[in-house]
This record gives sequence, C-alpha cells and structure tokens, in this order.
Amino acid sequence: MAHRLADAAARITLMQFRQPGLRTDNKAQSGFDPVTEADRACEAAMRGILEDARPHDGILGEEFGSRPGSTGLTWILDPIDGTRGFIAGTPTWGTLIAVAGAAGPLYGLIDQPYTGERFEGGFGSARLIRAGVHTPLRTGRTERLADAILFTTFPEIGSAGERAAFGRVAERVRLTRYGMDCYAYALLALGQIDLVIEAGLHPYDIAAPIAVITAAGGVVTDWRGGPADRGGQVLAAANPEIHAAALALLTSEAES
Repeated sequence: MAHRLADAAARITLMQFRQPGLRTDNKAQSGFDPVTEADRACEAAMRGILEDARPHDGILGEEFGSRPGSTGLTWILDPIDGTRGFIAGTPTWGTLIAVAGAAGPLYGLIDQPYTGERFEGGFGSARLIRAGVHTPLRTGRTERLADAILFTTFPEIGSAGERAAFGRVAERVRLTRYGMDCYAYALLALGQIDLVIEAGLHPYDIAAPIAVITAAGGVVTDWRGGPADRGGQVLAAANPEIHAAALALLTSEAES
C-alpha cells in the first residue's frame, strides 16, 4: 500500500518539479513557509487511495490534517517534505509515508522520485529500492564526533538556545552540511552520514525517517533521549555510540 501511495505522489511531483509557473502560497504569518499545488494534490491523491482501500485507518497529513480511525493504525503523510527545495529545484525533497501504532512508527518510506530512490524500513529490515534493485540499508559505525558528518536542514535552527546546542556539536564534527531536508535521513540510513540534528519538526516530518533509520540500525530520539515521533527537537544517529556523544552536548541546553 505504501508503494502505491508513493507511486501516486510521484506522478504528480515529477510533472511539476522544475517546471515554470508552479503556484506557491505562504502558510506563515511571518517568514516563509511555502506550500505548492503539488503538495496539496499529492496528499489528496494519497488520502483518496487510503479512504478507498483502508477506510478504517487513521490519517495524519501535513496539508489536510487528521482523520481518526478505529484500527489503531494511522497513516502519516508528508506529500513533499522539503517544499523549499522543491521550488528551488534541488532533489533533496521527498514524499514521506509512515504507518504508526500506539507505540509509534512501525513502517516508513522516504521516496525521492527524481533520483529514483526509495528508502523503506520497518519490522526489522530496511532497504533501498532503485531501478528494481533491492539493497539492504545499514547505518554507519562512526563512533567519534571528530570523524562524524552532521546534516541539518536550516543553519538558523530553532531558538537561540537550540542554535547554541547545535553549534556545540557542529564544532566537534569533521563536516557539517545544511539544507538537505528528508534526504539527510535517507543518507543516514544508507550509511553515508552519521548525524542529523533538527528542531521544530512535526510528526509528519519525522515518522517515516524514524522507521527507516531504526530498521537500518540507527537511533532516533529527541534531545533528551526520549521518543521523537511527536516532532520537536530530533537527534538521529548512525549508532548508539555517536548518538550518546552528540546527546551529551545537546542535553544541558535542551533541559534549560
């Protein structure tokens, strides 16, 4: 079912990505929080499929909110995670699809249709699907911050206190890169990078990455080491050792 949803979303996003005349609205009262016609059309298409095929499951989507269900399962949808990247023409956006139960995400899919990469994980296994080839996903084994690669979406991450906490980690790692949206989490699951640190996330931003990364052997928590599926401050790490090293630098600021 998740692949059917991703296929439906991809047909819409690929028709509009890097095309002139894409209509963009600003959802923010201040600043810039864009939404495009592609965002809305993708989520509407996915919700339509679910309403026909899984009418008793819940749905939570970025653009059209929550619909309660009776099965204990909720589909969590972000039609275009990284809309800023989408409108700028960078292939760092993706469609996020997750299935969650009472204890959190059970399965997740990160789909980047422009590059033809689909990262999925859940129930103890994770894989990259590209051109019909299935490759197991496994996070990296970097244990020292001095050797780590760190990604985040925004250099101006969160509040002043959150920026300071992020900076404490950034100044210890080998390399820091910005602006990668959900593709950063995919690269973490692939074993290419070691850490993703973000703040101000929503459940639909992180549910699918949690499932993919944990199935690939990584760790995803908030900045206190607790569950991250409700969003907010998120620390995703390739393994428990690098997670503990980063968490030690974030914790004091997160608790202040």
